[in-house]
Amino acid sequence: MNDRPGPAAGRPAADHPGALRDLLALLDLERIERDIFRGISRPAVVPRVFGGQVAAQALVAAGRTVPDDRPAHSLHAYFLVPGDPGAPIVYEVDRIRDGRSFTTRRVVAIQHGRPIFHLSASFQTHEEGLDHQQEMPKAPDPETLPTAEELLPRHADRFPDPTVVDRLLEARSAVDLRYAQDPPYLTAGERREPRSQVWFRTQGPLADDPLLHVCLATYVSDMTLLDSILLAHGRGGWAVGDVVGASLDHAMWFHRPFRADEWLLYDQESPSSSGGRGLGTAKIWTRDGRLAVSVIQEGLVRVPRSR
Repeated sequence: MNDRPGPAAGRPAADHPGALRDLLALLDLERIERDIFRGISRPAVVPRVFGGQVAAQALVAAGRTVPDDRPAHSLHAYFLVPGDPGAPIVYEVDRIRDGRSFTTRRVVAIQHGRPIFHLSASFQTHEEGLDHQQEMPKAPDPETLPTAEELLPRHADRFPDPTVVDRLLEARSAVDLRYAQDPPYLTAGERREPRSQVWFRTQGPLADDPLLHVCLATYVSDMTLLDSILLAHGRGGWAVGDVVGASLDHAMWFHRPFRADEWLLYDQESPSSSGGRGLGTAKIWTRDGRLAVSVIQEGLVRVPRSR
């Protein structure tokens, strides 16, 4: 089987804004053996590797060992231990199965000699079949919503740590992410329906490689999925210091083609939280109403003990 090139291959880096160029470079893993890849990290808002980055890089590694006529249709992943943002991450790919229609890969991410994350991903050749979907929920147009650069500095006094705003802006600088309703850190103390909507797209156009768009959606999918859990309890999250959280596992199903450089609606809700964990479920819709992706994640959600 002929393996595909990296998802960032063949595109002049100068064609992209700085932050997006850096993110694409992050996804362009170094191949150090046939099925072994190495990636670097970018600064995160917390002192560990951002989970969406590890998931996206692992999917890149898996996709690099699959022919380009087999797009990803699902992934299932576990976050094992926090990653060290100052050290490279090695991704080892196990070629589980190459069938006539489906290809399966397992990826282990390793730092300092131990696994920090593992992922299983499945790829399928295109075929026709039964087709139906739910109706897209209503949401305000993304152009009517404030950008992060407009929203966050306006409310800087809500954060006990004055560096939080800058860290959030830097971490999301490659993606235009706009909340349809106030995010949890602006409504701490107010219990709301456990549902959150955000629109997102990259800060610039991308090449046509479907793997690239899937990997970028994977990257963004870990940014806000636990928000709906916080809303149900009037918590603002790590940014205001009333919750300690981390991703535990993550699953995605890619239903229909989409572009991550065009507006996507991330509609998220939480059916349950208990035992120090919360469950988030979500759907990603294209602006013209096609259901593109389904997402489920369980996260650690702990209330800090009083001193």
